Amino acid sequence: MRALLAALALTLSAPLCAGAAAPAWRAVDAATGQIADTAGLEQLARDFPDSASVRLRLLNAQLEAGEGEAALASLRWLAARGHVFGERARAQIPRLIGVAQAEAARALMIPAPEVLAASTVHDEIPASAGLIESVFVRPDGEPGFATSVSRRSLFVRFSQGNWREIAVPRSWALSGVASPPDGESAWVASANIDGAPEDTSRFTGLIELPGDVDDLMYRPAPAGVAVSDLAVGPDRVVYASDPIGGGVYRLRPHAAALEALVPPGTFRSPQGLAVSADGTRLYVSDYRYGLAMIDLASGAVSRLASDAPAALDGIDGLWLHKGELIAVQNGTSPMRISAFTLSEDGQLITGHRILEQAHPEWTEPLGGSIAGDALYYVATGQWDRYDKGALRQGMTAIPTVIRKLPLAPR
Repeated sequence: MRALLAALALTLSAPLCAGAAAPAWRAVDAATGQIADTAGLEQLARDFPDSASVRLRLLNAQLEAGEGEAALASLRWLAARGHVFGERARAQIPRLIGVAQAEAARALMIPAPEVLAASTVHDEIPASAGLIESVFVRPDGEPGFATSVSRRSLFVRFSQGNWREIAVPRSWALSGVASPPDGESAWVASANIDGAPEDTSRFTGLIELPGDVDDLMYRPAPAGVAVSDLAVGPDRVVYASDPIGGGVYRLRPHAAALEALVPPGTFRSPQGLAVSADGTRLYVSDYRYGLAMIDLASGAVSRLASDAPAALDGIDGLWLHKGELIAVQNGTSPMRISAFTLSEDGQLITGHRILEQAHPEWTEPLGGSIAGDALYYVATGQWDRYDKGALRQGMTAIPTVIRKLPLAPR
């Protein structure tokens, strides 16, 4: 009975109304990921009610504890958010849940994802460019550049020309890229994010490209910080997340170095970032736990709640476009690109639509940029092919396909 009541409480929690105070963000770290008991995971699911990762952990604990009715409630939650189990899990869960709930469990498990393919091929970067993490397209849609993790260099696309490699002196893996609204300059992140052997001669921090790739400006990150995803506010402040250490950092205009905005221990793996239109808050995706908001005046962190039944975890890239958060969710099953509609005050998700899902030509969607009313993104990510900056044994590089996804109005 206790398990059933707990499951019902998790499933039927009252939605947050627009205008209400945003819920607090529970600090998470490596120890949070070790929680395995049902009571601890039930509390974690209350604290992060829009995380499919947390719900799957709770489901596993419920199955192990023989809590069949509670496990069914978790399956209903996952089914409502389009979660697709693999063939092995679809065979095991009905057996583990027990005879009384087996048929109900089978009915709740989606056998295959709905394929939504709405993008077109925009460009292709040669396989020699290696592991491409992100692509920047200029606001006018003209070709820009891409960041290579494995080559530690930029690949620049000139109009009516081929992609050309541009060396970036002293750089580590190049990953995130962002630009102020005018697009007159761009920032890229340089850090050891792929586990390569340490090299003190390499630079960790942000590198500015002020319109000329031969005129680079370096701004270091604090010691021990590995920056990756970036966003730029209307005031030209640059924000950077550290998916390894867990902090969020900022670089003010004319500052010599980055400073901490939110220290490690608040997030487990912060990744995609987006600045609100009025520049007062920063949206942050924690890969396993969901979406958060940072008040940029006070540094206070709260959870971005949702009135729509949607999984808010598994988000890699994140952008704000005309009142919606555009999210590349390569950590969900299936992988998808989503649009989350924000309330007028920007503190609540009021709607959700899937723009693209389970595209048959994807390997893994990664980073990109918005130009006009389209998202340009890496569609053939190759993280599974590389390790420590080099191809894994037996693997070969493939071309990086850049796709263009129209962001149709709501």
